[in-house]
Amino acid sequence: MGSLLAVRSYDLVMLKGFREVVLRKIRPISIHGQVSWEVYFNDPEHPDGSVQMVRVGPEAVVEGLELGDRIRLEYLLGTVTSVTRA
Repeated sequence: MGSLLAVRSYDLVMLKGFREVVLRKIRPISIHGQVSWEVYFNDPEHPDGSVQMVRVGPEAVVEGLELGDRIRLEYLLGTVTSVTRA
């Protein structure tokens, strides 16, 4: 029996590029003494939609972000490398 391959948007990895989203929550987290930031966001076109999270190093996050800000997530090889104001 053959099967169809279904490709969903969340299955695709962004190799290089950016995405503009809305900041919902940001918090520092320490794992074995290494501080990172958890950045929670969702799609601006679906403000009541699901919230996603990425974890980045402190050097990747611009200071002064506030909840509700439109932010820009820069991707390289499927990993967020920068979080700035859009």
